[in-house]
Amino acid sequence: MIDYLAARDPGFGVYVHWPFCASKCPYCDFNSHVRSAPVDELRFVKAFERELDYQKQISGSREVGSIFFGGGTPSLMRAETIGAILDAIAHRWTLSPHVEITMEANPTSVEAQRLRAYRDAGINRLSLGFQAMNDRDLKTLGRLHSADEARAAVKIAASVFDRYSFDLIYARPDQTPKEWTDELREAIALAAEHLSLYQLTIEEGTMFERLVAAGKLKPMDDEEQRVLFDITQETCEKLGLPAYEISNHARPGAECRHNLLYWRYGDYVGVGPGAHARLSDASGRHAMSNEKHPETWLTLVEKNDHALIDDEILTSHDAANECLLMGLRLNEGLDVIHCEDLAGHQLDPTTIHRLMDEHLVESVANNRLRVTAKGKPVLNAIVSALSF
Repeated sequence: MIDYLAARDPGFGVYVHWPFCASKCPYCDFNSHVRSAPVDELRFVKAFERELDYQKQISGSREVGSIFFGGGTPSLMRAETIGAILDAIAHRWTLSPHVEITMEANPTSVEAQRLRAYRDAGINRLSLGFQAMNDRDLKTLGRLHSADEARAAVKIAASVFDRYSFDLIYARPDQTPKEWTDELREAIALAAEHLSLYQLTIEEGTMFERLVAAGKLKPMDDEEQRVLFDITQETCEKLGLPAYEISNHARPGAECRHNLLYWRYGDYVGVGPGAHARLSDASGRHAMSNEKHPETWLTLVEKNDHALIDDEILTSHDAANECLLMGLRLNEGLDVIHCEDLAGHQLDPTTIHRLMDEHLVESVANNRLRVTAKGKPVLNAIVSALSF
């Protein structure tokens, strides 16, 4: 179970962004790039080390509770590269005895020997990018693997790792409630402890946006999406994977600690092209972001020890509003005291009472404010109403 009192101290983590993929998915707006030539991994490792040094100067000595390798496709890295980056992190901060170290992987890059090498390098949790469990929708989403390859990948992952998860995208074009219910039931049986379930959104700058504009792709309308959202929440709750965050579901105790760190508004280092960080020091809370282009990032780090394109000290209101936005996504609720301490004043009690009267939020233990089931579909409006 989530320890609500421990959540008052969100902790500290490290995010490592590996920006390379075998192909670019048409729905994806993440910082991912395809390269025909092999990537110089040793050169990237040295750059990661220099960037970690730079951010250690800001963070000071901390205990790392979680590390997350995201992308891109981190499972395209050699295990030796993963190990070298983990060694670099361990030489700069203290690792918790129970540190969670997650790596994202695609089913096409999963095979037992490779996964064992990642485990031996230090990875102890795997996050697989399935996105769909039928070949028709996998083709629509531009995925390189088949549904059978995805099922085989999770069996391999289960044989190597005690903790694993996978992602699915729903509200796909022409997806019916029955299709999603059947797919979700199978996914829950395969996933065992954790699922990330995201509604398809048409993001700016993607191939899907261009297809929609050309009339070649018809997104699901809001009413149909709401039906699938309700199915998602109800089915996962019934089958033992309740939502602990709007899009993430886990058996009690199996929540992703690194994601909880974000949503509880903790501090984290972010290294790699396009990575973000939130770090606190005597000057305030830094909102940091890196150059996105991989080769430009590499050149900047080698020249300056970092590739920051933005390092803003957040105002108290901006920090509090970020905390509010993140915390209200959690089923445990927003830590009101933490949020008000950041703002320097209280949330508006009149607005809170109005939202409670409308059964959109509720007060729960340990000074927490939680969005209700009725409120989740209108979360953005609730955040806007409560903002400092």
